[in-house]
Amino acid sequence: METKKWIDQVIKQEEIDKYLVDGKDFIDEEAIKRQLASNKVSSKERIRAIIEKSLSIKRLDFDETAALLNVTDDTLWEEMYEAAAEVKRRVYDNRIVFFAPLYCGNLCVNSCTYCGFRKENCEEERKILTKEEIQRETDYILGQGHKRVIVVYGEHPKTDAHYIAESMKAVYATERKSKSGTTSRIRRINVNAAPMCTEDLRMLKEVGIGTYQVFQETYHKEKYKEVHPIGLKADYRWRLYALHRAMDAGIDDVAIGALFGLYDWKFEVMGLLAHTADLERQFGIGPHTISFPRLTPASGSELSTNSEYLVSDADFKKIVTVLRLSVPYTGLIITARENAEVRDDVVKVGCTQLDASTKIGIGAYDKAAHNEKEDKQQFTIGDNRTLDEVVYALAKMGKITSFCTAGYRCGRTGEKIMQLLETEMEGKFCKLNAVLTYREYLDDYASEKTKAIGEMLIKQELEEIHGQAFYKNHKLVQVVDDYYQRISKGERDLYI
Repeated sequence: METKKWIDQVIKQEEIDKYLVDGKDFIDEEAIKRQLASNKVSSKERIRAIIEKSLSIKRLDFDETAALLNVTDDTLWEEMYEAAAEVKRRVYDNRIVFFAPLYCGNLCVNSCTYCGFRKENCEEERKILTKEEIQRETDYILGQGHKRVIVVYGEHPKTDAHYIAESMKAVYATERKSKSGTTSRIRRINVNAAPMCTEDLRMLKEVGIGTYQVFQETYHKEKYKEVHPIGLKADYRWRLYALHRAMDAGIDDVAIGALFGLYDWKFEVMGLLAHTADLERQFGIGPHTISFPRLTPASGSELSTNSEYLVSDADFKKIVTVLRLSVPYTGLIITARENAEVRDDVVKVGCTQLDASTKIGIGAYDKAAHNEKEDKQQFTIGDNRTLDEVVYALAKMGKITSFCTAGYRCGRTGEKIMQLLETEMEGKFCKLNAVLTYREYLDDYASEKTKAIGEMLIKQELEEIHGQAFYKNHKLVQVVDDYYQRISKGERDLYI
């Protein structure tokens, strides 16, 4: 009864109704089905014309996206893979940003049938981290070399907005010395948590929230009801408009996602596009990132292993490719749910962010530091490589690792960053800041093997910067050279 009372207090119907159009939300299932059906067969000429539109960094419409989803020609898919990689290069250059998840609590009022956190799961050991425990987790994450985290919480009154705010303060307050003697701290905290009211979101804005991330899981309403039978998450529309409320609260970096494997993957891609379009319609800016985790085995969940909609590796690559082409200016996140081989492959078609050294148990980083066994997890991790191992693998692919958080602190967020991304300008700043933060990582945390290959890559990046007219014309070559030398001598957190 207490839980129901809390849920009733959390959900504010007026903060749903204000975004509806004639009482309807933006997910029109019949329209999505028609678009997928009417674009079942397209000529090669049409598909290539759609690809060209994406290469001009313009968002595709629903029919164009549906046409790409229905491509069956392997040759065309190869062209789409190449185009997706080129779109990513134009918008974000060749850098990949890293983060670490930090799970602060797994108490949950929901009964999601695919999740290890669901309240009926007796296999899960329930815990909420104290301030001291959060700081120990953060200390371990800093020791790997990370500069940004995403804090994750179950949906429960004990991990409400007040707890989230205090846990964020604990993360930001944590410092650690690197092997070079410099001081490291987390520079940006993103939040994955329950949908909140506008007032609570304003509180998180005040304590320095980065991106606010809420996944709809599935946009199909009947399937959503089936897999979310009880709890706060059972309200489809309260969740659907969580990020609209964030925008109203002044949080202009939001992140959407779907859990692929609950329903038809083509429908979910269209749902993500509809979400993007409605945010753009109502606020002028879409999501900062899109995530596309696949269903993986979770403790106490039969659905997580036997869903009829499980997505193959081949189709997963297609999902990422179409999202990159459909919303060319938006970041794409691939998590350690996927194994190393899949991640290394999909990075090539347009992902911009990865996690590494990932632990998702409550207090799992501290356990790892003391060689203790982890508790049951919310879902299965596929890529257990350390951050250093992934940084090395990316360097072998010619991709530079970035720990940059400059854009957020320089005010390049929301509408500003969207304009810079759409005009292919933000990637130029990304390149400079990637070099500076990569220099930090190589000196402070990299293994000798990673440092050796990193030195070659960073030299190549600096040569490109010195050779490009944009950097010369805007007198940025001198700035980056000055900052690079200062960082090499021990200064930290210099950015452009």
